Amino acid sequence: MPIRTVAPVKCALDEIGSCAVKQRMPSPLQDVPDAGTPSPLRGALLCVAAAFLFACMDATVKYLSANHQVPIIVAVRYLVNCLLMIILVAPLHGRRLVNVHRRGLVLVRACSLAASSLLVGLALQRMPVAETTAINFLAPMLVVVVAGPLLGERIGATGWLAALGGFAGVLLIARPGSGLEAIGISFALAAVAANVAYQVLSRVLAASERTTALLFYTALAGTVIFGAIGLWLWEGRVASGWELLLFLSLGIYGGLGHFLFTAAYRHTPASVLAPLSYVQLLWAGMLGWVIFGHIPDATSLLGMGIIACSGLAIAILSRRSSTGPETPAPRIR
Repeated sequence: MPIRTVAPVKCALDEIGSCAVKQRMPSPLQDVPDAGTPSPLRGALLCVAAAFLFACMDATVKYLSANHQVPIIVAVRYLVNCLLMIILVAPLHGRRLVNVHRRGLVLVRACSLAASSLLVGLALQRMPVAETTAINFLAPMLVVVVAGPLLGERIGATGWLAALGGFAGVLLIARPGSGLEAIGISFALAAVAANVAYQVLSRVLAASERTTALLFYTALAGTVIFGAIGLWLWEGRVASGWELLLFLSLGIYGGLGHFLFTAAYRHTPASVLAPLSYVQLLWAGMLGWVIFGHIPDATSLLGMGIIACSGLAIAILSRRSSTGPETPAPRIR
């Protein structure tokens, strides 16, 4: 439902959530040589544009979920991704696209992302876009915390305080009386857990696996899993012409969004882009208002602000530290 510097053809894949590579935690697609002179302003604009496309993708999922089963929506999205990989990337990489060293972990990683995609879709079906997006921005903060015991990295007080701040923000959004469905909140929090597993495994596998192979197995696993579920759940309802365009747009939003997000890393360091990624909260709120007529109340806005500030604290302070882990760019889906 991200996640990165690659050749343009590699980026035509919608991968949910952000990943970590090498010995830090920027997006996992940053394995392409630097292209040209760095331009921080250009990178910032690309990141903001990518965040807008990701918010459009979430809003489209919510819109379609009113009339279609979420697994079917996700299945179409993964199918488009997989076809793009086969048509555009496979001819360039051949067998390298399927050759991996730790296939078991690669498949677990792919299934983690598939689970996150489904859970985010189920949450969006029941909750506003802005609130769902805000809760899922808790994942990058938890990755920093989990990196300590699992990967042996020093977290520091900043990481713990930021994680606690993120939890406090979620509690404000999901408080009793907020009007949000309990099951929707549960789906969003479960998506966070699946996304954390995906990001940690991405970091573990980055040292031994090719990015394109990880992307392909992610697209393939999602297509197989949700294709089977979708066929079982499909009740014979045919999408209208407008809905069909929206289904296809999911792949476009994801593919183009990740292309722009990846291109941003060619011009600007991950530690600078990470704070800008939180503009997705603003886009999500605007789209929720324009399309669904929803405006978060003051307490929910406060919670979103606390989550964003907690993430920004990790991003900014980790940039100043040469030993601490760098926060991943918080692309959730």
